[in-house]
Amino acid sequence: MPTPHRIIRLLQTAPFFGGLSEAACARLAGVCRTRELSRRETLFHEGMRGESVFLLAGGAVTLEKTTADGTVVVVKTVRPGEIFAEVILFEENRYPVSARALQDSEVLAIPRSGLLQLLADPGFRDEFIVMLMRKQRYLAERVRYLTAYDVEERFLRFLMEHHGHATRLRPGLSKKDIAAAIGATPETFSRLLQRLRKSDKLTWDNDTIVLNAPAEDLLQG
Repeated sequence: MPTPHRIIRLLQTAPFFGGLSEAACARLAGVCRTRELSRRETLFHEGMRGESVFLLAGGAVTLEKTTADGTVVVVKTVRPGEIFAEVILFEENRYPVSARALQDSEVLAIPRSGLLQLLADPGFRDEFIVMLMRKQRYLAERVRYLTAYDVEERFLRFLMEHHGHATRLRPGLSKKDIAAAIGATPETFSRLLQRLRKSDKLTWDNDTIVLNAPAEDLLQG
């Protein structure tokens, strides 16, 4: 069970809440609760009434949407520190996607009712509005990231961010999930892996990736 101090730190280090003061994060932590998810466990289903916003504390969660013909499409793979389901705060009262744990994960649930009570306080509300403006800039930076780097750079940066300098690693995610996480189609990602294999930069057998050099070095090369 995370301590109150750890919950505050999770909120402070999350890009979404990074603009809030420690005092505001402490107040927010007071309405939060944690939940452990097993691999493949569903946190919520598309269309369910939204009661909470979530912050991923550890692991990996995929957001999925079902199309009219019944096809399940991966919308996004959530990484630790990212918030999801925030749409239920002000826009919708039902979850527009389903959320499923790709591996054993931990989430911080922020009840909508508790957050709205905090927003009734002018001081907290003012801080929250400033934080939302920073969130807008964060999203703009995410768009810049997707447009500035090609798919190979995004993949290598993904490996670097999650596994550091390791050259032998087990991502714990499927190729389809990683493709979604870096903003690429499965077909484009498959072609990238073929190209990297032919150039002897990496091999991916079963659940293990072996790089011929750390991802950071491959980026510079």
